Amino acid sequence: MNVGRARPAQPLPLRLVDEAVRETDATPQIDEAALMRRLASGDRRAAEDLVERTYAQIYAALVHLTGDADLAADLTQETYRKAWQALARFDRRSQVGTWLYRIAYNTFLNHVRRPQRLQPLDERRMGAVRDCRPGDEDRLERREVAARLRRAVLGLPEELRFTVTARFWGELRVAEIARLEEVTGAAIRKRLRKAVAYLQTVLGEEAA
Repeated sequence: MNVGRARPAQPLPLRLVDEAVRETDATPQIDEAALMRRLASGDRRAAEDLVERTYAQIYAALVHLTGDADLAADLTQETYRKAWQALARFDRRSQVGTWLYRIAYNTFLNHVRRPQRLQPLDERRMGAVRDCRPGDEDRLERREVAARLRRAVLGLPEELRFTVTARFWGELRVAEIARLEEVTGAAIRKRLRKAVAYLQTVLGEEAA
């Protein structure tokens, strides 16, 4: 199923604020039980509804993870393909969006672990961005900042990397990440503080 692209979410903040780690319940939740019953019955419209409700979240997260909008679109399609194949095994212990994010994250990891994919994401842009016209400096600087941030995030230990990308780029709630990781919400908040402190240190050293 081909679907349109959504506007990526805002980048991961460099400063940890209380709102970033507090549980938030403001986002309305879909009636997942009803949706899953429709999916199980083979309702095609239910599949379309699921994509419409979750695509922006999954695509935006993959844009941040890859730094490449076209690659993110391809991996998003791959994510939904894998989700349809695994639908019968979805045990509903987490929300659908959380389950999809885990599939998307694993799809990204599988992509970068392929030998032919380890090199090019940042290098292939260098020739183009160096030859920028007057007035493009701000856009170039923003891209460079985003690229440094992405490299720093992907350099985190796996436990911290998944937690921080799920929270900030996947926009999952702390309680959902905790349920997925089978730990407490306090443990997830501790991971977030540790990860952001690490990122501040790494990015500060790069800027010095």
